[in-house]
Amino acid sequence: MTPLVLSHFTAVNALGRGSTAVFDALVSARSGLSPCTFEQVTLETWTGEVAGLDDFTVAERLAEFDCRNNRLAQLALEQDGFAMAVAAARQKYGAARIAVILGTSTSGILETEHAYQRRDAETGALPTGFRFATTHNLYSAADFVRRTLELSGPAAMVSTACSSSAKVFASAARLISLGLADAAVVGGVDSLCRNTLYGFASLELVGHEPCRPCDAQRGGISIGEAAGFALLERPEQVSGHSGVALLGVGESSDAYHMSTPHPEGEGAALAMQRALASAGLGPEAIDYINMHGTASQVNDAMEDKAITVVFGTHTPASSTKGWTGHALGAAGITEAVISALCIQNDLMPGCLNTRALDPVFTSRILLANETGRVQRVLSNSFGFGGSNASLILGAWT
Repeated sequence: MTPLVLSHFTAVNALGRGSTAVFDALVSARSGLSPCTFEQVTLETWTGEVAGLDDFTVAERLAEFDCRNNRLAQLALEQDGFAMAVAAARQKYGAARIAVILGTSTSGILETEHAYQRRDAETGALPTGFRFATTHNLYSAADFVRRTLELSGPAAMVSTACSSSAKVFASAARLISLGLADAAVVGGVDSLCRNTLYGFASLELVGHEPCRPCDAQRGGISIGEAAGFALLERPEQVSGHSGVALLGVGESSDAYHMSTPHPEGEGAALAMQRALASAGLGPEAIDYINMHGTASQVNDAMEDKAITVVFGTHTPASSTKGWTGHALGAAGITEAVISALCIQNDLMPGCLNTRALDPVFTSRILLANETGRVQRVLSNSFGFGGSNASLILGAWT
């Protein structure tokens, strides 16, 4: 593929608001995970909750979109001068020439959960003020972001579970390549709700302590919430940018099981191989791999096998979910931003919270932060149903 620069990017997650807060937490090995106190959830688990969302509201002109998910999206848009950067791009290209492609998993389902709690005791009718179309509807976030940024180009949501906001990079690259857009706002947002917390607990995938990716005694995921965005543009049309570009994207589908990846990591390996081919690179060109690494038994084991198949046993790899938790539909953009920060600062994070590596693993998994030349990063996102996406980000001058 033709590289696209990330002219600007931003993120909000349990580590804080904006890129500086996220990077500072990475450097200091400070996790954003804490014991779950979300609403009335009674699970013994840890979450990556974003502080202050209950006291935050969306802009008054878009009040009909107000819900936890869109609040989180707006909070991210306000960081790192991102909205101003998009405004400048809008002046350059025109509002109709900038696409908005975002990912989410559950969207604003929390608003629907609240509505069901308030339904009429006799008729079962939902409250009259409930607004499904602008809150829970999957398109809600894209519509909200599009209106917030005053854009009118192509807009869509991708909902492929945990690969959602990684796959948006591929969709945006295709739109720009086809000449349907000159730039694209990509990213994703997913917020905490009972559905995901109790749902993953019912699948016995939720850990009782902070998640420990790749650990011999890993006990399951810690669910987080996050939002993040990047502005993709053609390099020749940008004078100043982040110094990071999207070099390649690989996608695959296991078609193996609805909630379990292929045990040998066949789909994961294929996504990584396709990303390398898309970028025109060999495995040796990758300096660091940001793993999907959820801390579930099956996921981490298959990803280790897939990495070894594609890269051998020498390329440094780790999961950053010990910092942020698993942000589900926003995991892809969260880890793309982290990967970009790693490139900007020559950082390779270790697996936070991990005490002893699984002895059967064969890839080179980092337990502690390391510094060194980081020119290219491969970032993995693997979703339920075997929906896989791998991104290659690289330094760009």
